[in-house]
Amino acid sequence: MRILDSQAIEDIAIGAAVLGTGGGGDPYVGKLMALQAVEEFGPIQLLDADEVPDDALVVPSAMMGAPTVLVEKIPNGQEVLGAFDSLKNYMGREVFATMPIEAGGINSMIPLALAARLGIPVIDADGMGRAFPELQMVTFHLNKVSATPMMLCDEKGNSLMLRTVDNVWTERLARTATVQMGGSVMLAIYPMSGTQLKTAGIRGIITLTEKIGRAIREAKGQKQDPITNVLSLTGGYELFRGKVIDVSRKTIGGFARGESQIEGLDAYKGQTLTLNFQNEHLMARTEKEVLATTPDLIAVLDMETAHPITTESLRYGARAVVIGMPCNPQWRTENGIANVGPRYFGYDLDYIPIEERIKSFRRGGQK
Repeated sequence: MRILDSQAIEDIAIGAAVLGTGGGGDPYVGKLMALQAVEEFGPIQLLDADEVPDDALVVPSAMMGAPTVLVEKIPNGQEVLGAFDSLKNYMGREVFATMPIEAGGINSMIPLALAARLGIPVIDADGMGRAFPELQMVTFHLNKVSATPMMLCDEKGNSLMLRTVDNVWTERLARTATVQMGGSVMLAIYPMSGTQLKTAGIRGIITLTEKIGRAIREAKGQKQDPITNVLSLTGGYELFRGKVIDVSRKTIGGFARGESQIEGLDAYKGQTLTLNFQNEHLMARTEKEVLATTPDLIAVLDMETAHPITTESLRYGARAVVIGMPCNPQWRTENGIANVGPRYFGYDLDYIPIEERIKSFRRGGQK
């Protein structure tokens, strides 16, 4: 167990947005929520999964909806408390700890803010090792943990409990409700035991995001290239460098969907990279070849600062470096690829690990 201070929260927010692959919500909004909660209620305890009793009740907390909605609809901080309290009362027992459902901007911060307010620990694990757009796209689902009972709550005070026949139906019904509730809601979801957590969770994700954020922050003072540091920590690859020349983005069916185009600079001059996204980046391709696909991670970083650029904040003229990172091994199983591979999202191609794709082209190699 260790204590997360304000600097740790700052670093986690940046690092989580890197692993969030363009999704997971605005890291700045989430960071402010967590910092305010710590200032009002005290520090946050971070537990390793092995420190959780086998019979303890663990409930992840998160936001659901299109990241673009956060530009105009800022959470008031009470939604997640309402969802969490409602689920606790329904289950009739105390919750031992919370945790993120994914590594992403606001969705890595919500559990921290909630933990500080309630005085419970956060577990150093999540269910993705990155961010994905749908509720069943978690390693909990791969390990047959039920998403329900779950609670949704909006800023108006509306709450909704779901019990579904499977996790795909959870996504369908919750997405419809989210659209009707203004495009974003807070969740208490995937209640599980300590035993289930230890089997199904992706461990050490909060610690990794903190290391990534710290490496970016410290790079300037140490006269290091922050992007090189990120790639070293994640085992990632530089895929492209250039200027954003076009962004097509719409909020449809509760998701931010679209694509962006990046005109190559330096060694990539004369080429154009296209990024396809559904909340998160799903595929990176040039005119000649596919460079990376889901479930591997694709992130867009500011060329100078290495700060992540989310899909809702991509703008014309931004100079960026696109990187690819290998996903957690659970996503490379047959079941994992069936749930989050390129064909699930409608792309007519097979998943090939980024390490294999990188061998077919030379873009500066691994950093």
